[in-house]
Formats: sequence, C-alpha cells, structure tokens
Amino acid sequence: MGDYIKYFDQLGLENIDQVGGKNASLGELYQKLGHLEIKVPYGFATTSEAYWDFITSNKLKVPIDKLLGQLDRKNFSNLEETGAEIRELLLKAILPDKLVQAIEQGYQFMVKKFGSSFSLAVRSSATAEDLPQASFAGQQESYLNISGVDHLLESCQKCYASLFTNRAIKYREDQGFDHMKVALSVGVQLMVRADKGASGVIFTLDPDSGFDSVIHIAGVWGLGENIVQGTVNPDEFYVFKPTLKEGKLAIISHRLGSKVKTMVYADAPAVGTINLDTPVAQQEQYILSDDEVMTLSKWSLVIEEHYKCPMDLEWAKDGNSNELYIIQARPETVHSAKTDGLKITTYHLSEKSQVLCQGIGLGNKIAKGKARILNSPKEARKLKSGEVLITRLTNPDWDPILKKAAAIVTDQGGRTSHAAIVAREVGAVAVVAAGNATEVIKDGQEITVSCADGDIGLIYDGLLEWKEDAIDVDVLRQPKTKPMLILGDPQQAFKLSFYPAQGIGLMRLEFVINNSIRIHPMALKNFDQIDDWDVKNSIERLTHHYPNKEDYFIHKLAEGIATIAAAFYPKDVIVRLSDFKSNEYANLIGGKLFEPVESNPMLGFRGASRYYHERYKEGFAMECKALKMVREGMGLENVKVMVPFCRTLTEAKKVVDTMNAYGLERGVDDLQLYMMIEVPSNVILAEEFAHYFDGFSIGSNDLTQLTLGVDRDSDLLSDIFDVNDPAVRKMIRMVIASAKKTNTEVGLCGQAPSDYPEFAQFLVRHGIDSISFNPDALFKGIENINQAEEQVSKADKPKSITTPS
Repeated sequence: MGDYIKYFDQLGLENIDQVGGKNASLGELYQKLGHLEIKVPYGFATTSEAYWDFITSNKLKVPIDKLLGQLDRKNFSNLEETGAEIRELLLKAILPDKLVQAIEQGYQFMVKKFGSSFSLAVRSSATAEDLPQASFAGQQESYLNISGVDHLLESCQKCYASLFTNRAIKYREDQGFDHMKVALSVGVQLMVRADKGASGVIFTLDPDSGFDSVIHIAGVWGLGENIVQGTVNPDEFYVFKPTLKEGKLAIISHRLGSKVKTMVYADAPAVGTINLDTPVAQQEQYILSDDEVMTLSKWSLVIEEHYKCPMDLEWAKDGNSNELYIIQARPETVHSAKTDGLKITTYHLSEKSQVLCQGIGLGNKIAKGKARILNSPKEARKLKSGEVLITRLTNPDWDPILKKAAAIVTDQGGRTSHAAIVAREVGAVAVVAAGNATEVIKDGQEITVSCADGDIGLIYDGLLEWKEDAIDVDVLRQPKTKPMLILGDPQQAFKLSFYPAQGIGLMRLEFVINNSIRIHPMALKNFDQIDDWDVKNSIERLTHHYPNKEDYFIHKLAEGIATIAAAFYPKDVIVRLSDFKSNEYANLIGGKLFEPVESNPMLGFRGASRYYHERYKEGFAMECKALKMVREGMGLENVKVMVPFCRTLTEAKKVVDTMNAYGLERGVDDLQLYMMIEVPSNVILAEEFAHYFDGFSIGSNDLTQLTLGVDRDSDLLSDIFDVNDPAVRKMIRMVIASAKKTNTEVGLCGQAPSDYPEFAQFLVRHGIDSISFNPDALFKGIENINQAEEQVSKADKPKSITTPS
C-alpha cells in the first residue's frame, strides 16, 4: 500500500516526481514548517505509480494514444471531442483493487486520527504541474465537501479523468510535454470549512508589478472559487516585508471589496455549490482582522524564505473554528521567471477618443483590434488571433483561447482573478471589472485598450495610435545630481519603484485627499454639528465602518503615504503637506461649510497659513497623526515632511511649533522638515529659514509666478511666464547659494529641467542637489542632467598651457 499512497508527514519536495508539485508542496509545509505554527490541513496523496497501474490494468495507453494522434494540433478544432472521449475512457475504467484498498486504508487512518465527522477536499496534482518552469494553476479538477469512502473513490477517479480536460491537453501541447509521461496524484485533505468562513490567495510580491517588498493578500467570504473566477471584487491587503520583520504593524493598505456573493455548499440532497447574496452588513466588513492579516503575512514570509523564491499561496479560514490555514503553496512564476535586465517600456497614446468603459488595468501596455464578444469557451472559433476578447468572466476552461487575444476585457473580476493571473502569465493587456463591457462594446467593433495610466484600464472607441519608449535601465548612467520623482497616486508607486529615481522629491497629498478621502477634514471633525443632510449622508456612506470619523481621514491618508514610502524604501520620500487653495478645499464633501470665499485663492488661505489657524488647525492635526502613524506605527522613517507656501519667518516658527504639539518634532527619530521655496521672501531670507528646516525644494512654477507677477494660468500672459527669465534664474541661484552656505539640502521640482537642457545645465552648474520630475519626464531629465554634468566638468577643467621651447 505504501507504493500507492503517502501521508503528508512522509512527503516533501523531494517526492515531486511521485505526487506532483501541489501535493509535494503540501507535504513540505506540513512536515517542515508545521512546528512554526503554520497550519496545513492533514491528508495523504496517491502516487504516480498508482496512476500508471490504473492506466495499465485497464489497457488505456493505446486507445488514449490513438485519440491524441487524431488531434488537430494546428487549429485544435477537435480538442473538445478528443478530450471528452479520453475522459469517458477513464471514467468507465475500474480502479485496481490494490488502489481501492490503499485509498480506503488512508481514509480509515484519518477517521482514527480525527473522528468520522470530517469532510474532504480531493485535489489533482499532475507530476509536471506547479514546477517553476510549468505552473498553470487549475488545469485539473478539484472536488470539495466529499464525505464517505465511496464518494472519495468516485472523486479520485474523476481526478484521474481530469488529467485530460481540454485546457490540460492544450497546455501540455503548448509546453511540449508528452501526454503519456505525465501522471496524476490525488491529494486527499481535511477540508477547511471556508464556506462558513473566508478564503483567498496570497502573493509574496505585488502581482501586478512584481515589486517584491510587499505581501499581497486577497479574499472573499465563503469558498475561493469566487475570487478565482472574478465573480466578486475581493478585499485586498498589502503588507510591507521590511517592517513586518521588525515586528511593526506593517499593513500599508486596506482595500474593501464589494464581495456581493458568497459561495457555499448546497444542502443535502443537492450536490455542489451555490452562490448566495452576501448580506450588506457583511459586504461592508473586512474578511480578516489586522491580527489575522499579520498572521498570514508572517506565515507567508516564512514560506517564502523556506522556498527561497516568491510564492503564490492559497489560504482559508474555517467558519466553525475561526482557525486560519494554508491550503496550497507554489512558486510564483510570472515575475520571478524574468531573468533579463530591467527594461522599461513606456506607452503614450498619441490620440484620444470616446471612452466606452473602464476597469482595473493590468499589463501597463496598450493594444488594439476588433472586439470579439464570447459567452463561453465553446465559442472559441469566433476569436481570431489579434482580436480583443470581451467576456463576462473567465475560468481555467478559457486557457486555450486566451493566448490568441491581443487583449482581454472582462465585466467582472479583480487583480487576482483568473483573467488577471493568466494575462500576466502570457504578457497580455487586460482590463477586469469593466462592469458593462459586454453591453456597451459591439461584436466586431474596432477598439483600443489602454493600461498605460497606472491602475485604470480604459477602452476607447476606434484604433488609436501610440508611442513606445524603451529604456534599458541597467545601462542608464546615474548622474551625481539626484534625479527624483514627483508623485501623488499611490497606485502607481510599485510600478514606478523600478524607475531609476533616487526617491520621491515631492509627494502631493492632494491626490490622496481628492481621490481616496474626498471629505473635508473639518467636516469629519465637526460631523455631529452639520445640519446639511445631503452632506451628512454622503459622509456617512463613506465612513460608516469608522466609529470615529477622524480615523477615516487619518487611516486613508496614512495608507496612501505608506504605499509610496514602502515602494521607494529606504530612499527619501518627501511628503508635502496639503496645499489646496480655499476654492479647491471647498470642492471636497462638506468643504463649502468650512471654507472662506476668496477673490484670489492663489494668494490667499493656503499652505502654512492654514496649519496653525483656528479655521483649519484641527484638520492639520489629522495630517500630522497620519504622518506619525506612517513613521512610527509602520516604521517608514524614510518619510520627510515638507511645508508649502510659508511666507514669513514668524509663520515658519508657528508651523514648527504646531507640528511639535501634534507629535512631529524635527530631529526626533531622525525626522527632517523641508520647506518649499515659492515666495520671494523665501529666497531673500533663505539663510534665516534654514534655522527651521533641514532642506529646501524650489517650486519653480509658483516662484516664477510671484517673481514676475504673472498668473501662471493666464493664456494671455503665457509668453511672459518663463522659468528661464533672468530674474527667476537669479532667484534660484541665490537660494542655492544660501543653501550651500547653511549646509541645507536643496532641490527643484518642475518640468523645466527635462524640457530645457540649458536649464538643467544652469542648475547643475550652480550645485543643485536634486531635481524632481514627473514620471513621464524622468528619463529625458536624467539625459539632460548627464549632459549638463559633462559640460560643467569640461568647463571646470583647467586649460593646458603650452610652454614654448
């Protein structure tokens, strides 16, 4: 019997040829990591020898070979018929007595060990599955909620038959595997009652970008099939590994999914699963507590370190015991398989048209072609190579089709759904959770699918043109002057972390406040006093799961900052405190109740003037608490804080004192404070301002505007607004000189150094420490800095003197 089954405490990765990658990995976890409190449900696995004896005793090799020999390997036109006939042969065959006895023995051992009230998960594990070079998950079938030995034997035979699903046949053809050299092992495992709890997936890197300093956890209520199929939008959590190792509360992002469906097992006498509507209260509740997220993250870190590679895991929470379990572990194969140097290709649409729909964008590319709407994999013949597949959702049955598509668009799904995972594996452009794509896009319509703008994927009408710029980062020479990025959108941070920037020279809080928070901080502070019911209902809708309304602002802002700080850790991330003008603050929910109406907001109640003023001081306290949470609670001490639009020395002192009162004290835990140089008074008194600040950042737009007295938004005066004007240059030269005199770090944020090589040369010649660019201008900016440094170096070299003989 020992040749036919092996228990998990007898298995490890060395048994991969006997029980396949999936079962070998479960044994490895159970046997070698169980003592570290990582919980893996117990079980056993049938061996490859058992499978081959099943094939031999039923004389199946010749008829299977004959059917495979008739397969149309060019167009796979008869794949469905071929697969069905082979599966029928396997299902009609008889399990050898010795195999039946071995499975019964394994079952009885589990009854003796755990009692008779358990149910089982029966999973397929091909001997060539889940290896780093061959890991398409979901090629074979799994059977859940199996009770009794007869039902178990039936499920084992179904697993054998599933070695020849249509998708598995096509996959082996694509990978060059000999069908008759791949065996199947059946894993029989105690089933976690996730139908009464929750389940999901874990990647020990960011699955979209490959950024490997985070752990990504996603999950839904009930069985995990909803997350794989993309039927629901899951909860997501990001955990930062470096501070997790230090014991910090390292959760840098919570994203609440809608989770509108919960998959459970059907009540007897029905068989299978049913998808129930999730109660609204449960939709609005996170599937995991912070403690549970941390537990799964710590387990994931241990597993990754044990396997010595990024991992793709599945987890489940038992609804009866509330215990967490790891139920699958395999090496991640998309990003970790890339061995070439870092090459970054940026895509930019040259034209725009009507946006038909949008969703979560994957792939950071652009594609175009005719839309082909398919309702099921059976309509595969309709899709021609290079067309855009539009469908409601996908599952593993779609795998043979997806490689033909120029892009994939699904109505439903999340970033860990089947469509998203396969798109990453085949390098396709994909937009998931596009809502009504199958309704608004017509079959045969020419469309363009753009995932070039961060997290959002847009589907445009028509075939649009775009530009591609390819950069080999490994050969890009880094200048002495630090090139840094200007960034506001946290969802772009992981992708941009691969760019050759030396950190973030300017993180704008306004993006996070506008897009994630959307509520005026003083409206949260004074929620109970608001009489406007429309405003109050809008706030309640967004903040209902925060008993303290202020915590909504603090936590959302902290997570936005933390995501960017984690992406560039340990490089500097200079966070500029909020710099909305009063009219912009008024556009936030509840903003009109707390903002003055000003005739010239650009020169009004903005920047530093707000932070100590009674009208906004309590709102500023929330910003400080968010920054304190990021630096102290999450351990991201690479965050520096920058004060914008600080007009006078008195104002500088008031702001610094106010920040001290709110727990952000310069010098404590190495906190550095910076100031924007935007007002002529900042330049004139730079040496005095240096007493309050560790660094300066020149805001070239405002400084140009206020030096020349020109409204930077005026079309009529656009020819006068010029950063290269001698007066502006003199201002910049003066502040750099003052910074050098006081040993104060000084940088510049703006487009000019990438647009004008001569301006970059001017900055370099006068000793600027850093220049911050928007992401699309970084590479041109680095090129200009390198050229400037070469020219300055040549100019500084002493000319050779020839002595006459």
